[in-house]
Amino acid sequence: MKIYHFPAALAFLGTLVVSPIVAQQKTAPQSSAPAASATTTASVPESKIALINSELWADDKQGIVRLVASMKRVDNEFQPRRTELQQLQQRMTQINEEIVKLQAAQNVVDTKSLQTKMDQLEQFKKDAQRKQEDAQAAYNKRMQEALAPLYDDIGKALDAFGKSRGITLMLDVSKIGPAILMAADATDVTRAFIADFNSKYPATASVTPPE
Repeated sequence: MKIYHFPAALAFLGTLVVSPIVAQQKTAPQSSAPAASATTTASVPESKIALINSELWADDKQGIVRLVASMKRVDNEFQPRRTELQQLQQRMTQINEEIVKLQAAQNVVDTKSLQTKMDQLEQFKKDAQRKQEDAQAAYNKRMQEALAPLYDDIGKALDAFGKSRGITLMLDVSKIGPAILMAADATDVTRAFIADFNSKYPATASVTPPE
């Protein structure tokens, strides 16, 4: 169930419902009877709306176990890069402290040594910035590769979950939050869906490759 498709679908259905009525008004004779029959045959479909919070899917304790496990695996893959960046930060802090001590010395400042330290610090900053940007880009790409098949399974499971319970419209409160001013607790199916998905797809289940 791809929630972001709902607005377009609703607009399309609105066009289908309105157009036949407009066409009939143009061709019908000037009489109130046909108009009355047109309105009496119109029906309002029954609907059942439910809310879900997709942000809770990645909750470490109560979320979707396969999703949490996959995110942790990717995070662990990038631990060496994280450690390297932390070491660079520590080295820059050390050099900066050495520069401060040289500048605060009461004797004659060794300008050559000071400049060498400042140049070294500047180079470390550039290297750290580049490594951080590269690591972030690689991390985002790897996370997307790991989670895309999972989200495909989640979408299919969510669609089946909604249909089996007669839900005609499901809103993700993490995306539209402030637009919902009031909702009864019974309309929130987040926990129910997570429990249902975890029971059918444990953490050790294989991931369905995307089509």
